[in-house]
Amino acid sequence: MMKLTEKEVLKVIPSFFETNLNTDISARSVFERLAKIFDYEQAYIYYLNPSGAQLKFSANEDNENIIDSIFQLPSKVIETMYHTGGYLLDENSEIIKALKIIGCKSFMLQKLGIGSTVFGFVILANKHSKFYTELDLNVLESCTAILSYLIKDLELSNVFKIQLKALKDGIVEKNDALKVIREQNEKILEADKAKNEFLANVSHELRTPLNAILGFSEILSANLYGTLNPKQAEYIADIRVSGIHLLSMINEILDISKIEAKAVKLVRSTFFLSRALDEVVNILAPLAIKKSITLNKILDEDFEVYADYQKIQQILYNLVNNAIKFSPENGQVDIEGKKENDTFTIKVHDNGIGIDKKYHGKIFAKFVQLDSAYTKKESSTGLGLTITKELVELHGGKITLFSEVNNGSTFIVSIPMLKD
Repeated sequence: MMKLTEKEVLKVIPSFFETNLNTDISARSVFERLAKIFDYEQAYIYYLNPSGAQLKFSANEDNENIIDSIFQLPSKVIETMYHTGGYLLDENSEIIKALKIIGCKSFMLQKLGIGSTVFGFVILANKHSKFYTELDLNVLESCTAILSYLIKDLELSNVFKIQLKALKDGIVEKNDALKVIREQNEKILEADKAKNEFLANVSHELRTPLNAILGFSEILSANLYGTLNPKQAEYIADIRVSGIHLLSMINEILDISKIEAKAVKLVRSTFFLSRALDEVVNILAPLAIKKSITLNKILDEDFEVYADYQKIQQILYNLVNNAIKFSPENGQVDIEGKKENDTFTIKVHDNGIGIDKKYHGKIFAKFVQLDSAYTKKESSTGLGLTITKELVELHGGKITLFSEVNNGSTFIVSIPMLKD
């Protein structure tokens, strides 16, 4: 059973992305994060093989089962385990008996996998009967989706270590070393492909429940099913703001994967710029309201552009979201659209903390986050501006930054006007 409210769970799930299994080989931090969400006495991570399961990580130091020990599973169980999905089990389950997990009566099993490929599973166990629910199983599914990525990332890191050792220690001759490197490079490409496939599939795993949370919170805020008292309204607003922020982080991770895989294509259409601008302002309004920030739309004359609507909307979203995030309370963000000869420009200006000129050349690189007391208060993937620059350049345009410390920032996007 979950220890936390849905709002609190939303804050814990993104922290799984911060887990580094390369340094935390016992997966202790994974189990610590799971323990913040669920009550359990025992917790295990197993890898599947053709004949059974291999214990890879355990949260219980006094566990009788030894790490890397292999458990034979009945063929019927093996067949079931290679299908996606999770289960609520009791002590009489065939798989629980085969894994020799004793002392508990309620179990929750969720698969580890990428796309339709299952390679392992996580088990949480509690001493009380019928302790876990379908809601617990759904939340654990979101956690294991991220954990699957971390495990594949660990395998990729191990491949690099093998290469480095082969070259450093001179274990093989030059020709043999090249052969090993070629083989390992193939594994790297396979692992990278698997990672990209995972990131494409995890959009459904994480976005669907988040969209439901955002939708229901919006319905509650509209008082369609009764009037909320001030404290309830405040909590519902917090849930919606946290959900928007988490959805933004997940989208950024998925988008950068698609960009690196050269899978992003433009789907151009003709639309009025005001449409994209209005939708972005409506989406981000709760974040601005929470900080009492005024969003000013400046569009002297509306005009049509021929571009990818979703990409232009995403460019606007990333820039305005950043402006809100790094502006003080009671601040102001100006969003301006203008048509100039053969180009159209989007200008986003804030009166926030600003950016030191020495960082202007680095700000668009992946995972770059400025180091200051203020920015440490704001969680971020460090991918937003990288994605924005890629999407602008995909349109044949350019993005420019004007900023000084404590004097706000202005991002200007210029994109050629093309005709249908």
